[in-house]
Amino acid sequence: VQLVESGGGLVQPGGSLRLSCAASGFTFSSYAMRWYRQAPGKGREWVAGLTSVSSIANYADFVKGRFTISKDNAKNTVYLQMNSLKPEDTAVYYCNAFRSASGYEYWGQGTQVTVSS
Repeated sequence: VQLVESGGGLVQPGGSLRLSCAASGFTFSSYAMRWYRQAPGKGREWVAGLTSVSSIANYADFVKGRFTISKDNAKNTVYLQMNSLKPEDTAVYYCNAFRSASGYEYWGQGTQVTVSS
């Protein structure tokens, strides 16, 4: 099982980035896909998620209207489009796959996003 994030980097405030998470080794379409983040000195927090079957998106209040989560089942990839980035969005962003029926959960290694002028 692998979740490999990419797309992080340094961006100025107000800018945009798109994170990708390529999944392998499990039935991608059967898992809820989520993004979390962890800022320096803080705990990991949930950012956004997509349900497994209906692909309903949900967002943390602090990213609503700025971030969009989506997935491509044909490519086994989940995305996080981040617009209007703020310095407080600086964190390591992690991809997560979770299947409630089995309790199985997988994590990626994370990708660094830094928002700074």
